[in-house]
Amino acid sequence: QVQLVESGGGLVQAGGSLRLSCAASGRTFSSYAMGWFRQAPGKEREFVAVISWGGGSTYYADSVKGRFTISRDNAKNTVYLQMNSLKPEDTAVYYCAAKRGWATSHVADFESWGQGTQVTVSS
Repeated sequence: QVQLVESGGGLVQAGGSLRLSCAASGRTFSSYAMGWFRQAPGKEREFVAVISWGGGSTYYADSVKGRFTISRDNAKNTVYLQMNSLKPEDTAVYYCAAKRGWATSHVADFESWGQGTQVTVSS
């Protein structure tokens, strides 16, 4: 397994941008598909975006498509989530997660999770 640490969350006004980072430990980072998920108060954790181990494939939730971009730098063991045109409904704790094999959007498929970073979007 890999250990994951998220950073970059904060408070932003609607329409603003944030970039989340997730630093991974271990020498096998490039063999993991990496995902971003979020959980708002009183709601279940939901899929946001995922990127394949090589970075060639990305998938997004419909709610963020066209506004968020996931990317990775395997040389730095880091995955990013660029969030633009933020809306109040994007407010949540954002989690980074890792899984071996194919990229999927299912929470249960991911083996390792970070502690999360809070994103708050004010109206």
